[in-house]
Amino acid sequence: MKLATLALLILVSGAPAEVVSSGVHRFKVETIADGLEKPWAVARLPDGKFLVTERSGRLLLIDGPGAAPRPIDGVPTVVARGQGGLLDVAVHPDYDTNGWIYLAFSKPFDRGAHTSIVRGRLDGDRLTGIETVYDPPADQAASGANHFGCRLAFDGRGHLFFSIGDRGGPTTPENPAQDLGQAAGKIHRVHDDGRLPADNPFVDRPGALPSIWAYGSRNAQGLVYDSSSGRLWETEHGPRGGDELNIIRKGANYGWPLATHGINYSGTTITENKSRPGMEDPVVQWTPVIAASGLALYQGDKFPRWRGNLFAGGLLGQRVVRIEMNGAAVTEQEVLLKGTGRIRDVRAFGDGFLYVVYDEPGKVVRLVPVD
Repeated sequence: MKLATLALLILVSGAPAEVVSSGVHRFKVETIADGLEKPWAVARLPDGKFLVTERSGRLLLIDGPGAAPRPIDGVPTVVARGQGGLLDVAVHPDYDTNGWIYLAFSKPFDRGAHTSIVRGRLDGDRLTGIETVYDPPADQAASGANHFGCRLAFDGRGHLFFSIGDRGGPTTPENPAQDLGQAAGKIHRVHDDGRLPADNPFVDRPGALPSIWAYGSRNAQGLVYDSSSGRLWETEHGPRGGDELNIIRKGANYGWPLATHGINYSGTTITENKSRPGMEDPVVQWTPVIAASGLALYQGDKFPRWRGNLFAGGLLGQRVVRIEMNGAAVTEQEVLLKGTGRIRDVRAFGDGFLYVVYDEPGKVVRLVPVD
C-alpha cells in the first residue's frame, strides 16, 4: 500500500470559551472534568456518566460535566511505573444487558509486569465480580517500564481486540514484535469473555500464541473498529520518526523493527528498509512524530461533515489530527487543538460529541458544535 499524498491544514485552537473554526465545522471546547492526575482514557456509560482512568491506578466516575470525580473501589493492583499503570477503559456494546466494564493495565508478575485485561461490574462506587479476560504468559513479564500499549476495541460480534506494545524491546530482529511466541508487539483478538476464537490466524501454528491477530507493532495506543467496513484502524508510536496509521488485517506483519520510517533516538539507523515484501506499509506515517495516542472514528450526527473521519491524538505533537478518507485511502489531514496540551485519548460515543483526554494538563473535554 503506497503512502497517501496529503494536504495538511494547520488549525491553532483558541481558548476553550472561544469558537474554533475548522475546515468544515465550528465548535467550542467544553470541560467535563479537570484537575486530574495523568488521565489515560475515557468511556461513557449509557446513562451519560463517564469513567476515566488515571495512570496511577485510579478509576473515576463522573456524573456529568463539572461534577466532582468519585474514585471507584475494587480496581486491581497496577504497576504504576514509567508508561505503565491503569490504561484503557471500555464499556461492553451490550452494557445495558450485561453491565461489563473492561480495564487494561500493567499487572505485577514475579518477573516484573505485563499488560493484562479484566472486566467487572459497577455496584455503586465499587467494581465487583472481576474476571480475567487476558493474561500474557507469566514468564514473559519484564522489569522495563515502557511500551505496554494498550487499547481495547469491540467489533460488535462478540470479539475484543487489544494492543500490547513491544515492552521496549531492542531495535533488532530479536524484538518480541516479530516472535509469534511472545505477547508483546501484537494486536490480539479474543471473545469478550476471554475465550480464544477458533478462526484466529495462528491457533494451529506450533509455538504461536493463539490470541494473536496481527504482529510487528511497536506500541499501538490507538485502536478503533469500523463496523460499517469491517476495518480495524490502529495508530502506533514510531521511535524518532515513523508514527503510523494502519489498517490491521488478519495474520499480517506490520514490520517493526525490520521496516520503519524512524531511526533510533540516538540518531543511528535502525534499518534501511521503509518497506519489505510480505509486510504491511502504513496508510500514513508521521515524521516528525505526533506521539500517537487515542484514536476515534466519528459516526455521529452533531458534526455531519465529520462523519466517517478518523481523529488521532498526539502527545508530543499536542494535537488532534482529523483524517478524511475515501474508503481505505486517506485524502486529507487537518490539525485541531494544536498546542493546547498533551492529548492522550480521543473518543466518539453515541451522543455525537467528540471527547478528548489531556494527559497534561489533566482534564477531559468535549467538542460541542456551534454551527
